[in-house]
Amino acid sequence: QVQLVESGGGWVQAGGSLKLSCAASVRAAYAMAWFRQAPGKEREFVATILNGGITYYGDSVKGRFTISKDATKSTVYLQMNNLRSEDTGVYYCAGRWLGTGIPPTSKSAYDYWGQGTQVTVSS
Repeated sequence: QVQLVESGGGWVQAGGSLKLSCAASVRAAYAMAWFRQAPGKEREFVATILNGGITYYGDSVKGRFTISKDATKSTVYLQMNNLRSEDTGVYYCAGRWLGTGIPPTSKSAYDYWGQGTQVTVSS
């Protein structure tokens, strides 16, 4: 059973930065992603990185967030800069270990999820 453990969430003022980490218990994921969910809203796609290093970003975070991975540690990171109040929410790490035809920006593409980490951006 794959386990994903997020860390790095917290409180920050608008314009600040945070870096999230997600450690997987199994190596060589096909894709690892970050999603977020604000109160009363649907879980939305933030960023994903495929096993070849290709990355995709949600429109609202392009140019501000960067997803990266350390394959030796089976860890994925999300560097978040120039944070805004609308970035507030619970951030979830997600992973998939087999290929799929489902777009990697879709929640349905992922089999495993972390417990989430809270990010609060104060304006």
